[in-house]
Amino acid sequence: MSLREQFWSERGKAYLSCFLRTYLVGASMNPRGLMSVGLLYAMQPGLWIIHREPKAREQALKRYARHFSSHPFWVPCLVGIFLAVEADIAGRRLPPDALEKVKNTTSYTLSAIGDSVFAGSLLIFWVLFTSCLLLLGQRALPFTLGLLFFLGLQAFRVYTFLGGIRRGFSFLSELKRWDLINWGRRIKFANAALLLCLWAQLFPAGDAQTWVWGMGALALAGVISLRPVLPRWLVAGVVFAALSALPWLMQRASGLPPLGMP
Repeated sequence: MSLREQFWSERGKAYLSCFLRTYLVGASMNPRGLMSVGLLYAMQPGLWIIHREPKAREQALKRYARHFSSHPFWVPCLVGIFLAVEADIAGRRLPPDALEKVKNTTSYTLSAIGDSVFAGSLLIFWVLFTSCLLLLGQRALPFTLGLLFFLGLQAFRVYTFLGGIRRGFSFLSELKRWDLINWGRRIKFANAALLLCLWAQLFPAGDAQTWVWGMGALALAGVISLRPVLPRWLVAGVVFAALSALPWLMQRASGLPPLGMP
């Protein structure tokens, strides 16, 4: 059977439905099972194709009705791996309890990698780089950068989903060779350089005192967010209000007539 025929087969259509449903996994977040309901929703078309008997389907659903959490960018990869394992279970090449032994470990490991590489490195790189370009007066370049990141993410989701379906848990060995943790560390060094560029662009000519106070306030907010005594949204609001009011307060302290809030 050709690749095109496989894609348009009943199983191919079911797997395509599973992939598209991975975009909605986070829509059913709940404090008890986190992504468990969304994972069930994403797996259901594939499970119905793999397991034909009602009892086998019921047992398969129970394997995914428990607590589940991972980084959303890794969900297609995990769904692909789980579908491959379910096919092996249906073909009696694996025992049914083989999935439960590694499911949580795999999802939590990929979640930690996703938080470090995607949320803690690439996302911040995109924000800082885009901010620097906008401050330079660029418009088309930041949009193109964001579009490339978006398309790259979709390609990553498709590639890891197909890799998981074709190779199952053995696909994790390829992910290990990518060395994503060290790549995340390198990107963080680039983020530090971009942050310096951003600070240099924000430096007001002839007003070093305001700049120092502002950077100090942002640094203090960062330290407080590491040990959240107060809600982070409250800390961010207080810092924003303080930065907005700083020129007005300094003008009042100098004895000049106030010009109002900026």
